[in-house]
Amino acid sequence: MKTINVVAAITIKDHKIFATQRGYGEFKNGWEFPGGKIETGETPQQALKREIREELDADINVGELFDTIEYDYPNFHLSMKCFLCTLTSDQLVLKEHEAAKWLTRDNLDSVAWLPADVTIIEKLKNLDF
Repeated sequence: MKTINVVAAITIKDHKIFATQRGYGEFKNGWEFPGGKIETGETPQQALKREIREELDADINVGELFDTIEYDYPNFHLSMKCFLCTLTSDQLVLKEHEAAKWLTRDNLDSVAWLPADVTIIEKLKNLDF
């Protein structure tokens, strides 16, 4: 099975976590942590900064690795490195997503997360943010 290596930003601000709704592809309308594929020659941190600039027209500080999710979708294996991040800009522009929300610990379950992203929600509920 093909493995796809991606990175995801768990962006925290004012005790809330940023989530985006996919605007395209097989998983359109599912909710996820923004990010994307690691390109050849990039570190995961470099890939995450590039992806957030491309998808949200924003800059972030990439902090510590929070978790690595290994998830088998029907047609591929996803290996997703999830980093704790903070914004360095106040403005976010949705270039590839349908919608976005800032979620509190109490409403993390209020969106329909993509299957791989679901696996990290319980762990996030135990994070002090």
